[in-house]
Amino acid sequence: MNTTEALNTKAVPIVAAGNDEAALKAARRWSHLACPEIRDELFNGKARRQATVYQNNIESYIGTINIPVGLAGPLQIHGAAGTTEYRVPLATTEAALVASYNRGARLLTAAGGCTARVVAKGVSRTPVFAFDNLIEATRFAAFIAGQHDQLHDIVGGITSHGKLLSAKPTIEGNKVYLDLCFSTGDASGQNMVTFASDAICKLILEHAPVQPRYWFLEANFSGDKKASAKSMADVRGKRVVAEVTIPRELVESQLHTTPEHMVDYWYAAAIGGVMSGTTGIHGHIANGIAALYLACGQDIACVAESAVGITRVETTAAGDLYASVTLPNIMVGTVGGGTGLPSAKACLDILGLAGKGKSSALAEVCGAIVLAGELSIIGAFCSGDFASAHRSLSRGEPMQGRN
Repeated sequence: MNTTEALNTKAVPIVAAGNDEAALKAARRWSHLACPEIRDELFNGKARRQATVYQNNIESYIGTINIPVGLAGPLQIHGAAGTTEYRVPLATTEAALVASYNRGARLLTAAGGCTARVVAKGVSRTPVFAFDNLIEATRFAAFIAGQHDQLHDIVGGITSHGKLLSAKPTIEGNKVYLDLCFSTGDASGQNMVTFASDAICKLILEHAPVQPRYWFLEANFSGDKKASAKSMADVRGKRVVAEVTIPRELVESQLHTTPEHMVDYWYAAAIGGVMSGTTGIHGHIANGIAALYLACGQDIACVAESAVGITRVETTAAGDLYASVTLPNIMVGTVGGGTGLPSAKACLDILGLAGKGKSSALAEVCGAIVLAGELSIIGAFCSGDFASAHRSLSRGEPMQGRN
């Protein structure tokens, strides 16, 4: 008997409820692992019972992991559909994160709430077509410009939820990059735009006056899962803006600083961002976006593009604090993907945003919670509380004095 077999004999045999095929397959995978003593940490009774639920979201399933979830709020948002007060679930392993966003959310609510809007929508896929020379590339690009109706019609045959918004060819030497932009309804839409783009490319190739030497379905021009100047200036997913004006007395009493000092910090941080070559100007958008995406079943890899944005603060004529965030790449959905999985559905239900017709409101929550976190972290740096708050919340040490 080898070492693996010896270790496996220590495990209690798995019995899948109702001989569920997905659970049986997972059990067989565990039989090949040399660490059966940890099996129940990932493949406990609930993970076995729900194995079939996950089969379209992951391959080679062996169980689930637990990540702690906290609540931030109340967070009052004046959105496109009216004013709503949310409790926002955030999943993270980082101490102080939920506390910071909770402080910011309560500050926004105390100020009368923030305003948030989705100002643009669109998800791109960008195929590329390679030709022998520039003349062929220009003929191909000119042909595409006259095919919008046909391309629109073929998308309708692929999905009833998505629509083709635009098809813009860009010529680079003897290649044509085709920026296909779609609306995706209440889904995040990554698979939707992939399937639709594939159908569009095949239709174009069937009728094009000149054939490419080769082509690829995605040529890295869309900004998919990466920070890019293109999507920063345009949109990938949903472009969200959130703003608030906070009375001076609230800044002083809740953030322990002044509007002027927060503006001082913003200028210093903006120059620091320019010096370091960052895309966008902000404090820690990725913290809030990653925690909300993870809780609500979003594609966590999209944090790469969604965590790009602009935070801005200034003083008003009355001496209060104006703050805004602009997030050009919020990739969220309330149907499809991981949104129907048990814990994600539960978190969306806490927000009241599960199902059709809710994706824009979820994007507004993204904008508002990011604004809350940006104000909180700027306040912590201005008051001198940043390090001591982390020591207190992660290590249980008492808070130190402020600057």
